[in-house]
Amino acid sequence: MKIASRFLLPFLILTGYNAFAQRKTTNMQYAVSMENAAAHLYHVELTNTTPGNTLDLKMCAWTPGYYQILDFAGAVQDFTVTDKDGAALKWNKPSKNVWHVYKTKPGAVKVSYNVKAVVPFVGNVYLDETRGYITPGGLFMYLDQELRNPVTIQMMPYSKWNNLVATGLDTIPGKYHTFKADDFDVLYDSPFLMGQLEVLPPFTVQNKPHNFIGYQLPAFDRQAFMDDLKKIVETGSAIIGEIPYTHYTFLSIGAGGGGIEHLNSTSLSFSGGEGFNSPEARKKLYNFIAHEYFHHYNVKRIRPIELGPFDYSKENHTNMLWVSEGFTVYYEYLITRRAGLMTAEDMFGDFQANMQNYENKPGHLYQSATQASYDTWGDGPNGRVNDEFNKTISYYDKGPVLGLMLDFNIRHATQNKKSLDDVMRLLYYKYYKQLKRGFTEQEFRNECEKMAGTPMPELFEYASTVKPPDYPKYFAYGGLNVDTATTVVSNAWAGLNLRMQRDTLRITAVEYQSPAWNINLRGRYSILSVDGAPATLTTFNKIMEGKKEGDSIKLGLLKAGVKQDVTITLAKKREKSFKISPITAPDALQAAIYKSWVGK
Repeated sequence: MKIASRFLLPFLILTGYNAFAQRKTTNMQYAVSMENAAAHLYHVELTNTTPGNTLDLKMCAWTPGYYQILDFAGAVQDFTVTDKDGAALKWNKPSKNVWHVYKTKPGAVKVSYNVKAVVPFVGNVYLDETRGYITPGGLFMYLDQELRNPVTIQMMPYSKWNNLVATGLDTIPGKYHTFKADDFDVLYDSPFLMGQLEVLPPFTVQNKPHNFIGYQLPAFDRQAFMDDLKKIVETGSAIIGEIPYTHYTFLSIGAGGGGIEHLNSTSLSFSGGEGFNSPEARKKLYNFIAHEYFHHYNVKRIRPIELGPFDYSKENHTNMLWVSEGFTVYYEYLITRRAGLMTAEDMFGDFQANMQNYENKPGHLYQSATQASYDTWGDGPNGRVNDEFNKTISYYDKGPVLGLMLDFNIRHATQNKKSLDDVMRLLYYKYYKQLKRGFTEQEFRNECEKMAGTPMPELFEYASTVKPPDYPKYFAYGGLNVDTATTVVSNAWAGLNLRMQRDTLRITAVEYQSPAWNINLRGRYSILSVDGAPATLTTFNKIMEGKKEGDSIKLGLLKAGVKQDVTITLAKKREKSFKISPITAPDALQAAIYKSWVGK
């Protein structure tokens, strides 16, 4: 996003839209006001000139970047429609997300509706008297026949705010606060942020302006943060070699978690201060930002063919999120490392955590990375985390490790002349720029194997099956050891995840095949006593400190009003650490790959 088009002060020179969009008819013109901010209501006026006797106006069922069905239609209120003369037109709702309008005469119609915006989430719309955040798919209705045509939006911020409007869209020359998108894919990928905002010191990379605009940012060193952010952008963009946007802005929408990537921007739930309280917190924050930034390449432009153009009425399934999301995790580590914002040991620890999360949970025995990608619409991005017995995985954990193994395999097979970076560049220039489309699964595999100069059936089998990966083999290609030996991590293990809720100790989950699991104990019990003592978390932990393998612990339980006593025989807990370290005596190729991969 460009600064001039993102916070629109009167003296700024505003940019136009491209020539292709100018040649098309604009039949959808929106005006958005928000004077009822105290009630969390956006008001939308749509002037439509699409030919035809009927119109099927639709609300999106989801928003790009967040692969979950959302009830945007449920927030719509006070829908009315009139003809060009102001006469009311009939309409009905044949389905939850569709408003069917009957036209009585040719010409424009005006659609009016309100949207209740009470969800302060990066993938939704929100409005109060201090800020307005718009995920466009949650605010703007569409027509199927207009999805590939340009659209204009006039934004009228709440009168008590300043004039800043942050968005990825360019303005129409001479029309203040009026924006134009080439089509609805661009519109729905361009959020808006308004309100009590702060603009941090900007920077340029490859002569492209970059800005960070935030809502209620706390105290931290703004310039130091922006200097580091510039390093992230420089390093991330250097992987591909060109910056495809004309401007970019990081939108900080307020405290919380999560971010969603866009073509020219990213929306971040970022409060700022806590990200600088320790080196570990700062590294985590920079990884998060690097991830969302690199997404403007990997998923927005380098993308599976299923991910655009979109069908906004239903799920858009793909088997390739282990690449689109998982490889972006891989590159977030590389970017922060290459930018000098984390150490090699930090990066090793991140990969170690991914492997532990994947391998030490039962889902790795049941679900492949491709299945996790396809099923994310039902399972969620991290799998079904609330299941008592979780048979799912997260592509955020398996994907980056597969990316590392693929990278090392390519480097090894080509004597370190090629890498995964070369694959990503090829996908960008060939499919995005030349063919102007996404790639298929087979095309992705073909390009990887062509780059390596050798078939790689085993690696792609790791993605599409639950076959255990041979980590030592592939890590060794890059001059790394990975510890896959099973070791004892606890001498007295029950397998209970506990939490105090007010004054009650509760079982929130039971680990698979743990001693508690094996006596058919599951979650959602209250613990009344531990070895006869009143139950608290402190008491439980203190009693467990004196236990060893073979000892037992007696619990008094309550569930649904029924009391029972259970005795758990404790065991040793064994896990693999997956600790990563450099090989002490690498051969010449291993040393070269390690040096070029890990950075200075």
